[in-house]
Parts: sequence; structure tokens; C-alpha cells
Amino acid sequence: MDKKSIIGIVVVGVLFVGFVYFNGKEQKRYQTEMAEWQAYQDSLAAAQAAAAAPVVAADSTQIAAPRPVADDSPSSARLESVVGASLAAAAEAQPEEFAVENEVMIVRFSTRGGRIIGVTLKDYTKYAPRGERHEPVELFDPATARFGLTFYLRHGLNNIPVNTMDYTFAAPSVEELPDGSQAVTMRLDVADGAALVYRYTLRNGESLAENYLVDFDVQLVGMAPQMANQTTFGIDWSNTSYQNERGFKNENMYTTLSYRFPDEQSIEELGMSDGTKSKEITTSVNWVAFKQQFFSSVFIAPQNVASANLSFETAQPDSGFIKHYAARMTVPYTPQTEAYDFAFYFGPNKYSILRKVVVDGVDDLCLERLVPLGWGIFGWINRWVVIPVFDFLRNYIANFGIIILILVVLVKLVLSPITYKSYVSMAKMRLIKPQMDELAKKYPKQEDAMKRQQATLELQRKAGINPLSGCIPMLLQLPILFALFRFFPSSIELRGQSFWWSDDLSSYDSVLNLPFSIPFYGDHVSLFALLMALSTFGFSYYSYQQSASSQPQMAGMKFMMLYFMPLMLLCIFNDYSSGLCYYYLLFNLFTIAQTLITRRFVSDDKIQAIMAAAAAKKSNGKKSKFQQRYEELLRQQEAQQRARRK
Repeated sequence: MDKKSIIGIVVVGVLFVGFVYFNGKEQKRYQTEMAEWQAYQDSLAAAQAAAAAPVVAADSTQIAAPRPVADDSPSSARLESVVGASLAAAAEAQPEEFAVENEVMIVRFSTRGGRIIGVTLKDYTKYAPRGERHEPVELFDPATARFGLTFYLRHGLNNIPVNTMDYTFAAPSVEELPDGSQAVTMRLDVADGAALVYRYTLRNGESLAENYLVDFDVQLVGMAPQMANQTTFGIDWSNTSYQNERGFKNENMYTTLSYRFPDEQSIEELGMSDGTKSKEITTSVNWVAFKQQFFSSVFIAPQNVASANLSFETAQPDSGFIKHYAARMTVPYTPQTEAYDFAFYFGPNKYSILRKVVVDGVDDLCLERLVPLGWGIFGWINRWVVIPVFDFLRNYIANFGIIILILVVLVKLVLSPITYKSYVSMAKMRLIKPQMDELAKKYPKQEDAMKRQQATLELQRKAGINPLSGCIPMLLQLPILFALFRFFPSSIELRGQSFWWSDDLSSYDSVLNLPFSIPFYGDHVSLFALLMALSTFGFSYYSYQQSASSQPQMAGMKFMMLYFMPLMLLCIFNDYSSGLCYYYLLFNLFTIAQTLITRRFVSDDKIQAIMAAAAAKKSNGKKSKFQQRYEELLRQQEAQQRARRK
């Protein structure tokens, strides 16, 4: 080894030892500073918690002032050495709260974190047990409202984590814009020449969809030199929603956390359930919604967030809350980034409003999907038939009970031709019952079952009876019934609307509160649900009486049709929307009345004439392809049975 190599090795060794020593010293200093910073944060949190929890005096009607908390926080000099003079001053500054409003809502702000801490909706009131709805709807609890940006700042050779929730923004300014909107600006000085500026804009336009929207612009003024090497920054958003409706169980069923992937026409949900749920999303998300049954708080990112960790936790039934939501999101960042344009929607889950919410940079937000109208054909019926008809009737009729009545009449009129054919088919089956009994006597043996079936089909063909005709009306009615099953509980138009003894058609009606809870039923009696179950029993009983004589297999379904089904519906619908129960009650009553009227004006003689005409027409006619294939299948089965017997 030559002299130059030895000198090189020695120099490298000295540099390495020096680097290790210096780095260890700096790391120790950094850990000390961070420990001091954490101690300051803990003492600050303890002071805030003590101040927020008043001490109750000996007389429970008097509330004493908070006890002073010992100031054991680090000195301003030490704090300043960790985060700098600007942030140290912001950390120790006293927060200020204020409110700004437009025609539809009041938005409350806090300079601590520069965040929204409360939203009051002026046009909606929360449920009151005695029916006096005077208290306006609050979307979430201010004490749990958090919204913070998280990022890293340079600090020598190390990076300092920053969460804007820990700092007080400078005194806000409220400016009225020429179009009537109001702009709220708050500034957090990070360092000399570097600041984070929040600008909220409450619109005041002619459209409700526009007025429920709050623009949220974030400006990074001179922040690039201060920011550490990072490709994203975080957004931490959470709050706890109040219980605003009558029944916790029913409201919780429709309360969840929803989100949308970019360019998708559908939305995703964590699920409508109790307990705790969470999901980590590693792809872009367009918006996140803290969705209640009738109201939502939505964070909209026109340029999308890069990832999201979403969760909710269900509150206890008697707590006055429904769910605690949390959304931790990441947003792409580059040193060239100077501003972000976000938005909030705070308002009702009303289809006509949500579908008109527009922000720059997104062609279609699909916020109307927050209204659970059902999937497939059920959602299609609600969006393009039920909602337009419902909205049209609301323009002329103020009573929602009458609107529901008209809706039932319209549905029955549309289905009346098919219902008439179904009745005629059932009447034909009843009239040919003696001939079918003769066929049973002619082919009494089990091995003649195929012949009996073929003869029965031929008899029905000549009488012009389609075996499936009795099922077709029910199959056509089911999509409408299921669509309305989704529509009524999610229709905010019914909220707070009274009819007869129900003071809120969007919730259950209770005519008797029980001192105990019946399993699978509940602790109250819903009269609309009870009447709906009784009407279902009446309709089932009438249908059974008409069908049992002509269809012997119906005897085995007697218990299911007459007793089990109405009882099951009573248990299910006792907690459901009284408007939905009222609709099903009317539907059953109209169906029974329609059947009785048809039977009165369509006599057996007329049906006999129809059967005779059909028999004459088909006596020399060809059989349908379906009937030919079915008879061929019966012949094959009969041949197989004969082969087995041999």
C-alpha cells in the first residue's frame, strides 16, 4: 500500500468519526428540543381540558369558575428554539370564535386551527319529543370538530412536524364581496416571509345548492423555503354528529361515511351499521362525506386527495349523538405549489339540491348519490318517475298525506290493465275447477301424473289461461314497491310533515310508548304499521279464499300468507317511516277495492263467454312454441318413468 492510499484512508476515517460524533450530538439536541415541545403540547392540552371542564360547587345549581392550572410549560425561548418565533407566538395566542351567515346557514369559526367548528341550518329543526320543533339543526358538535393541515418544516438538519390545530391564526377579516358573498380570511405566520392563509367564502346566490357551499382556499405564501422535503401534506378532519331525528335506530341505519372515486358515477360507503368501521384507501378520492340520514358535511377536493384513511364509531343510543367520523387524507405537494382550492358542502340530503352542486374543476360531483334511492331499476324508478311526480304534486298540494294518496292512485291506474288480466285469469281458474277435478279422477294414479298435467295444460290453453298471468302484476309491482321502500325513509321532504296522528312522516308514529321492549318489535306501537299489517292480512285472506279452491297447492302456504307475513311486516315496519307504512296501507286497501269492483262488474257469465271465444279460436290453432316444448318435456319425463318401472 503506497503513502497516498494510507493518507486517504486516514482522512476518510477522521471524516467518518467526526460525522458520527457531530450527528450524534445534533440528534441528542433535536431529541431534547422535541421532548420539550411535546411537554409543552401536553401541558397546553391539559390546560385546555381543565378550562373546558368546569368545577361544580356544593350547590349543584351553581357552576364555579375553572380552577387555575399551574404553568409548567417550557419557556418561550425554548419553544421558540424548536418551532421559531412566529409559530411559538401562534401556539401561545388566545383563540377567538366568531360566526358568519347567509340566508340558509350560520357557520362558526375558531382561529385555533383556522377551522369551522359548527354549522347551523336555518331552514331545518331537530326533532322534539312533544312536537315543538324550535331548535335548529346543528350538523356536528363544536367540541369535537377538528380540521388540521399536517406537514414538516425545516429545522437545521432535522424536520419539525406541524399540525395547524396546535396554532392560533391571526385575527380574521370578514369581507363582503360585490355578489353578496362573504369571505373570511385567516393567516398563520410560519416564519419571516412565510405564512399559511385560509380563505373561506360563503356564497349568497339565488341557488340553494350554491348557498350551502363554502369555498375553502389554502394559500402557501413563501412556504417553499421553509417546507421540508415532502411529496404530500396531510388533512385531518373529524367531528361527531348530533342525533336530529326521532328514533336512534332508524337514523343510525342511514348514517355512514361516504366517498367518491374520481370520474365514477356511483359512490362508496363504509356501511350502514353499528360499532366501528374503518377503511384505508390508497387511490385518489374526489370527496368525503360525513353523511347523516337527512344532512351531510362533505369535504370536496376538485383535484382529488392522494389517499384517505376513513373511519366512524357509533355513539350510544342515549348520548344525543349518532356517529364520530374521522378522515385522514393526503394531498400531493411540490415546492412549486402555492395554493389549493377545496370546498365544503353543509346542507340537506335533498336530491334536487345535491344534483346542482357545482365546483370549479369537476364536471359532475354526483353528490345526489348521497340520497339512497336504491340500485339498478329501483334507483331508476325513483330518479326518473317517483321524484319528478312527487316534486310536481308538491307545487300544488301542501298536505303530504294527500300527495301520497295521489301517488298510490297513479300507480294503481298504471297497473290496472295488468291487474284486470290477472283477475280474469284467476276467475277462469276458478271456473274450470270442476273440469280439473274430473281430470284428477280420470288420472288418479301416480304414474299418470304426466298425462294429467298434459290434459290440464290443454284445458288451460283452450280456456285462454296463461299460468304465469297471475304472477306478472306482482312482478311489475315489486320494483315500484321496493323503490318506494327506499324513497320514503330518505325523503327529506317528509321530514317534520304531520298527517293525522303522525307528527313526522319521515319517522315512525307512536301512539303508545311501552314500559318495556318486545324482542324484534320495539318499545312503542306504530299505528300506521299496525294498520298496514292488518290490511296485509285482509288482502292475503281474500287472495287465499279466491285461490285456494282452484289451486290446491295454496293450502300449504296458508300459514305463511295469512299469519307469518303480516306479523313479520309489523315487526319490521314498527321503526320505519310512517309515510312508508301509510303508502303500503293505502296500496293494500286500493288493491282490495280494485279486486272487489272488478268482480262486481265482470260477472262469471262474461268470463264464460270469454273462455268460449278463446276455445273456439284455439280449437284449430297451433300451439305456442313454449307449450310445444313443455309438452315434449313432459313426454320425455313420462318415457323415463316407464323405463324405470320396467
